[in-house]
Amino acid sequence: MSEKQAHTRVIQGKVISQAGNKSIVILVERKVVHSKYRKIVKRFKKYTIHDENQSAKIGDVVSAIECKPISKTKAFRFKEIITAGVEL
Repeated sequence: MSEKQAHTRVIQGKVISQAGNKSIVILVERKVVHSKYRKIVKRFKKYTIHDENQSAKIGDVVSAIECKPISKTKAFRFKEIITAGVEL
């Protein structure tokens, strides 16, 4: 009766680049407390996301879900667009 649930992480970030075919790069921002100065500082990390339908554009805020590794750098799949970016 014990069902195992998959521990999948969901990340949210802004699309900063379209890296090739079916790939996007998002920038994820998190806020942490500095250990010595006790000030809240921003930390950034880039993730390469697999976008099968190529629906995300640069500037969109998207969410991605963790999956098995697709390539050397891709271990997240595109989930949904949260906020559409501004078109220039």
